[in-house]
Amino acid sequence: MERPAPARVRTDPSTEPRVTDKLERMAERGVAVVTGASSGIGAATARALAKEGFSVVVGARRLERLREVSEPIGAVALPLDVTDPGSIAAFAGEIPELRLLVNNAGGAFGREPIAQADEDAWRRMWELNFLGTVRVTKTFLPKLERSGDGHVVVVGSIAGFDPYPEGAGYTGAKHAERAFTKTLRLELLGKPIRVTEIDPGLVETEFSLVRFGGETERARKVYEGLTPLTAEDVAECIAWAATRPSHVNVDEIVVMPRDQASATDIVRRPAERTT
Repeated sequence: MERPAPARVRTDPSTEPRVTDKLERMAERGVAVVTGASSGIGAATARALAKEGFSVVVGARRLERLREVSEPIGAVALPLDVTDPGSIAAFAGEIPELRLLVNNAGGAFGREPIAQADEDAWRRMWELNFLGTVRVTKTFLPKLERSGDGHVVVVGSIAGFDPYPEGAGYTGAKHAERAFTKTLRLELLGKPIRVTEIDPGLVETEFSLVRFGGETERARKVYEGLTPLTAEDVAECIAWAATRPSHVNVDEIVVMPRDQASATDIVRRPAERTT
């Protein structure tokens, strides 16, 4: 299938110096947007997609961190808060055409049993993981369809498959996000938009540090005794799915460390002693 001409992204020079210049070059594969791209999987995905020939636009709340990601790869960094409809509208207004949307923004806040549920934290997780994905996808669907070869990638989690004790706030949001993605695939059937869900297991990023409010030791123990995935491992999956021929829809990739079989089935090995 012949690919449509890639898009040029209009930007406000007051928010990002030389943004227009960065996207004057015509990318081989068109424009890709990555949300939650200031660190971790989002940052690694931006680098992987740029390497594959996409013209990349990255969005996140931490603009300084975002620029550290965007500048080495020639991407455009724009502020984005997926829980704020006004922020999404402003972000999308700078991108007249789009080929690939990677919904990566998400996260967990706290871990407690239902009897002690922190409703504010649970609401934040719902807004960020579920409604954020809904809002961004809804906003960009017309542009993805107009491209003639659009693609929506949702970075979910094995938490969307497996409930686990003290995790209902996060697993509930991720189950909803998974249902959204499956429904989107059905609703877009027959239209020129592919839909892919990427569901990682344990990935060593800032995820656990954020979840546990900056408690470094508690976050470290999540990955203790095994070799977790890296952000780059997941980014490779996303880039591979995004670069298949247009008639190939990779519906789902579930990727975990070798020593993990589910959210709760994990083999941890004792650290080797040194003399």
